[in-house]
Amino acid sequence: MAPRKSKHSASKRPTRPSRNAKFPPPPKVGPAFDKLVAVMSRLRSSNGCPWDREQTHATLRTYLIEESYEVLDALDGANDAKFAEELGDLLLQVLFHAQIAREESRFSIADVIREIYEKMIRRHPHVFGEKRAKDAAEVLRNWEMIKAEERRRQEAKEGKEPAAKDSKQVAPPPSPSSASESSILDGVPKTLPALLEALQLTRKAARIGFDWHNIDGIFDKLEEETGELRAVLARSHETVSRDTGTRERSFTWKSTRATAPAPEELSRSTVESELGDILFVAVNLARFLNVDPEIALRKTSAKFSRRFREMERIARAQGNPLARVPRPQMESLWEQAKLLEQPNAAAKAR
Repeated sequence: MAPRKSKHSASKRPTRPSRNAKFPPPPKVGPAFDKLVAVMSRLRSSNGCPWDREQTHATLRTYLIEESYEVLDALDGANDAKFAEELGDLLLQVLFHAQIAREESRFSIADVIREIYEKMIRRHPHVFGEKRAKDAAEVLRNWEMIKAEERRRQEAKEGKEPAAKDSKQVAPPPSPSSASESSILDGVPKTLPALLEALQLTRKAARIGFDWHNIDGIFDKLEEETGELRAVLARSHETVSRDTGTRERSFTWKSTRATAPAPEELSRSTVESELGDILFVAVNLARFLNVDPEIALRKTSAKFSRRFREMERIARAQGNPLARVPRPQMESLWEQAKLLEQPNAAAKAR
């Protein structure tokens, strides 16, 4: 007997249901979910998979990010089977982290489920409580108010400062590929941030042997690309404008004249290309060292933010806003901020 076709085929997405649509009861997933939890536990056991046993919360960070973006990539497509598969991969990451936490006697997947269940009940009082919401806008307002109250209670409980609100950016849908032939590089979502996209591309290429033999080769390449950028900057430092014959600095990208000179545009494009090469080599260096460049850069950005804010604090304590501090003195403040990050240094200084 041939299987019945789903009314939601891979080529056609289901339309959004009306407000008054009646839905079938939710499927019973308890046994299936229990089986998946058992599989994850077995993989981490002493007679399980060596790779799975070696993983930690830290080593899994890259995969959690990658799987999230692969879900977004599938969401923008029209293949529901692929979408379901990628959601399953993301769910596996949740189970993986929960399993590691259970082994460390911190929490389990049951705690994860209970927390989100209680949160959904708590944040939908217009559905499960006595409150009423006239429209979606009011629902969102109530949601944010409930979240704010939850944060206040949690911070009061833990004695912590309010946490910064996460920013969410919707990535643009991927553009369809013009190539009909398959490639080793297929499957890298176009929605990935540039650093993560470069990491995945080079990782796929390296898996078939297109890679440096050792890390010295990457350092040599980094030096080569840096030299090429220096050469471009040296050649383009001053260019002769075609239409006026006057000498202009090519790095003033926005011209005040009606038509920007072509040499400036060419110079900017070349510099952008050479700088991109340097960043791409840096991503390869991170991959070779088994470091996620996205996470590494985020940590460095956070470090810069801490030190810069410390500079501002020191400057204010000295009676001046940082913007009015002479540039040489800024360097001194930066070194002070770095020193205060050393163990016990901040406590001794304040």
